[in-house]
Amino acid sequence: MSKHGSPTLTPRGDGLRVTIVAASWHTVIMNGLIEGAQRALRTAGVTDVHLLRVPGSFELPLAAQHAATAGSDAVIALGVVIRGGTPHFDYVCQAATLGINDVALTTGVPIGFGLLTCDDEAQAFDRAGLEGSSEDKGAEAAEAAVEMATLLRDSPLRAAS
Repeated sequence: MSKHGSPTLTPRGDGLRVTIVAASWHTVIMNGLIEGAQRALRTAGVTDVHLLRVPGSFELPLAAQHAATAGSDAVIALGVVIRGGTPHFDYVCQAATLGINDVALTTGVPIGFGLLTCDDEAQAFDRAGLEGSSEDKGAEAAEAAVEMATLLRDSPLRAAS
């Protein structure tokens, strides 16, 4: 179980501007991820939240870059890619993952990574934060993004840069 050993985060995101970028495939799973992220943001005190829906997970990096350069303090990237019978899964997962990482590193804006890369639909449902799910990856991605945004904002090293 991937939840084993995970930290308990209780971020405070008052005053942060956060954008959720979310793919459109697998509607029920995506709705669960988005709702989990929104719930975690409310719990963290984030009130300035924007949602950008994109066609698929391949488009997440460009949307994340747009949000990061348009003034968001943190971005949450949510998507679902389910393995099929062709290498398409590998290409989309790699491009989205590397692209999201590149955006975070080049912009300095934290991005919560909520891209589910699953072998089957049952694995995705189990991570979507829906009733009966064992994990809530949307909430986890939001918590990580807010935690990083506040860490960077409040860092004593910030004045030195």
